[in-house]
Amino acid sequence: MTSISKVGFIGLGDQGGPMAEAVAERGFELHVWARRQASLSAVASVPHVVHDSAASVAAGSELIGLCLRDDDDIWDLLDGQRLLENAAPGTIIVNHGTGDPSEAERIAAHVAQAGAVYLDAPVSGGGPGARARTLTTFVGGTQDAFQAARPVFEAFSDTVRLMGPVGSGQLTKLFNNALTITNLKNAEDVLALAAEVGLDLPSLIDTIGTSSGGSAALRSLGTDITPALAEHLQSLMHKDIRHFADAVRERGARPDEVLARGEAGASGLVEAARLLAGAED
Repeated sequence: MTSISKVGFIGLGDQGGPMAEAVAERGFELHVWARRQASLSAVASVPHVVHDSAASVAAGSELIGLCLRDDDDIWDLLDGQRLLENAAPGTIIVNHGTGDPSEAERIAAHVAQAGAVYLDAPVSGGGPGARARTLTTFVGGTQDAFQAARPVFEAFSDTVRLMGPVGSGQLTKLFNNALTITNLKNAEDVLALAAEVGLDLPSLIDTIGTSSGGSAALRSLGTDITPALAEHLQSLMHKDIRHFADAVRERGARPDEVLARGEAGASGLVEAARLLAGAED
């Protein structure tokens, strides 16, 4: 595949906005479309071309990054918004969101029938990682498509890894999220006990963060996860841990214990965030 210069991006939210901004900063010609005009503020500081439809973005791009909530949104863009119909043969379409690995395979087959190429490339690090350009990108797809897309991914990532064929990126991300969400359950339980015995929670998190008990989940609870953000993240975590369980079952393993801890970790997130917010007042 030839070198990519024109990159489309759809999904300019808390994570996708900084990712698109980073792509333009790296010198790629950025093409964007958003359902809400306000979302375009995410790329206001960098050169970009605004389109009036997803189909128009597809017509002007060699690679299209999609940072959306779930697989249903991908299908809607591909077919309902006529993105796939307007993509030139060989266009690389990338899903940076988290979804079902088997659904990624079905989407890839559908994209291939239209002459385009699909990569599942979910990212880890959230909005803070996107703003710092330190995301981890887990990629599923062919070696050729991966190598062509890699310079784009490196604009917002400090780790980019091809994990295998299409679906492997999603599977890796789901295992990453399962660890994160179950680790949250541990942190929630321990912090609640720490509050009961009178320890200063911000100081505890800060100290343990540099000790053997530290974790990304604990650090996030102490910094990035506000009560308002926790309410948003909670539903996403429930979705992800269920995707994880479904994917594991499809492949012949039993996720029951991890699923139960993950559901509990997601359910306790808002209460833990409120506990820490109160401790900081």
